[in-house]
Amino acid sequence: MRQSKWLILALVAFLSGGGNMKAASSLPGAGALQTGEIISRVPANPSLPSIFIVGDSTSDFSVDRNHQGLAGVQGWGVFFSAFFDGCRVNVVDVARGGRSSRTYITQGFWDKTLVELKPHDIVLIQLGQNDVFPVNDNTRARGTLPGIGPETQEIDNMVTHQRETVHTYGWYIRKIVTETKARNALPIVMSLTPRNVWVDGHVEVGVSHYREWARSIAEREHVLFVDVSAIIAGQFEKFGHTKVNGLFHDAEPVHMTSPGSFMAAECTLAGLKSLPDSPVIPYLSSLGRLVPTVGQLAAPRIVPGH
Repeated sequence: MRQSKWLILALVAFLSGGGNMKAASSLPGAGALQTGEIISRVPANPSLPSIFIVGDSTSDFSVDRNHQGLAGVQGWGVFFSAFFDGCRVNVVDVARGGRSSRTYITQGFWDKTLVELKPHDIVLIQLGQNDVFPVNDNTRARGTLPGIGPETQEIDNMVTHQRETVHTYGWYIRKIVTETKARNALPIVMSLTPRNVWVDGHVEVGVSHYREWARSIAEREHVLFVDVSAIIAGQFEKFGHTKVNGLFHDAEPVHMTSPGSFMAAECTLAGLKSLPDSPVIPYLSSLGRLVPTVGQLAAPRIVPGH
């Protein structure tokens, strides 16, 4: 990987902190990592255009409740604002941990974002990590039906105790895309951050079929798509399985540590910069301008089926 000097220095700053978040306080975005600190979910300057991050825990802010330091999880959205000029654009992380495409909508988080949305804003849509869970159970009832079609299932929701019509993953993503366009804002659909799952020496690219479904929705709705799964997976393959283990929480393969999420933020921006007539280019900070495009990352070929 053609690592930018700033990325190397940033990772060194984290690692040299010895697990102490305060030791890394000079890193862009690190202030939000202090225990108990809350990030803003609304634009800091409503007169400016905004980039909204609609996602789950893989892009959400995570409080260091257990004092795990760098071993704790953190979402890439925490670092994303460092790549943008705050005098030109707001970067608003409205991701919510634990939510699927369904519960992000049914629990009202999308409506809250929609209220803030205005013409020419950008909405990054990255949901699906939690859609694989049960459609109905007594804990979260957050799953969606597979696919992008019109299929539905009527349930008596065991959590809300309400009758609910559950739709496919594609239906919920399409709703967010359609309502974003109705506000004359720009939706950008993104595939998921890959898991730390390897098969025959190759990292898994995308979770189940969500990568393909996200791409299909973007194509059908004629909106932009960024294949985050493939971009990050390409970098993982360069690092190798052993090194990638260090970018993830020890207990499971989904959530990255702060260094891993910082790299995911860089890869996400690389994908956005590589779009035709990329809409983010006018808003980049000097740091953001240093981030390479996907072509410059020179990711290796992803083996089909992995």
